[in-house]
This record gives sequence, structure tokens and C-alpha cells, in this order.
Amino acid sequence: MRPNALSIAGSPTTAPAPALPEPRQLAALGAVLCLSRARFGHPLAGWSPAVRAEVACDCDSDGLRESISFLDRDGHCCWRLYLLPDSDFLAWEELSSRLPLRPERGHAGIAERLLSRLANRLNGGHWRANALRLHALSSFASGIALAASVPTLSELGLAVARRIARDEGVIDDALGEAHPRPIPPGC
Repeated sequence: MRPNALSIAGSPTTAPAPALPEPRQLAALGAVLCLSRARFGHPLAGWSPAVRAEVACDCDSDGLRESISFLDRDGHCCWRLYLLPDSDFLAWEELSSRLPLRPERGHAGIAERLLSRLANRLNGGHWRANALRLHALSSFASGIALAASVPTLSELGLAVARRIARDEGVIDDALGEAHPRPIPPGC
């Protein structure tokens, strides 16, 4: 064996995964459930402080639940997207395969989850839920920007989105309304 053969074989052949998905990759996902912090106001505002993203796949009595969490500089989740039956599964799989997996955390008991939800409500950290279709827009000033519209979800997609919102303790969402409210201009 040559002395440097090990270093050649061990050298990476692919570039490291990007810290954040690009707007075009997010736009390819189709309809997703977006959870954003209520204190940010606009559903897309959680995208701005994000510096990295990680994928999670959880299993409960209703099946698999896949999400992409966007984390700020301090490691706090500021934005989260969930896969829905109306999402583009191939685009989701392509994107999620390029992101790191969220480290396993022990499942909290009911008392811990309830206490965490109460603390979030008191400090303004509770979540809002919106079904969104993300779009990548070209902008002369900032390059590619992220925009969103409100998609029409299937009955199954709406039921899944409502269940996720309920399970996440969302207290402000547009999913229960007969006609979703439009997303205000901003971000």
C-alpha cells in the first residue's frame, strides 16, 4: 500500500451540505405546513434569522411526520416546514437528503410538553400555522427572494395540517377557517 493511499481514499468527494436550502429548493416542495413564531408576525419572517436547517422524522400513532427545522444563530428553532400529502414528495426527498438529521431528543412526557407550551405562550414564543406554497422570486437588489401564496389543500392534506398544528400546540392558525386569510405583504 502506498503511504498516501489512505489519505486519497479518505478525502471527501462531495461538497459539504449547505447550511440552508435555497429558495428554489423550497419552492419545489409545493404545499407545506409552515409553523412560524407569532412574535415574528409574517409567516415568512422566520426564514430571515435562520442560519442552518435540519431534518426530523418522527413517528406517532398516525404514522410518520417529517419536518425541516430552521435554526437561528443561538440554535433555537425559528421556522419549521412539514411535509403534507399535497407536497411534492420527490422534491422533499431530494432536499431532505442534503440536510443533516436533527439529533435525537428524548420524548417529553405530557407534563413537560404542557409546561413548555405554557412557557412559550407567556413569553410570546408560541407558533402560528399556515399552509403555504413557497415561491422563489428574482430580485435585482437581493438576488433570489422567498415569497408565498396560500394553496388549496386536499381534505387529507388539511386534516394532516390541522393534526400537526394541534399536536404542536399552535394557538393561532389559518387552518380552521373556511376561507384562509391572505398573507399580508411584508418580508
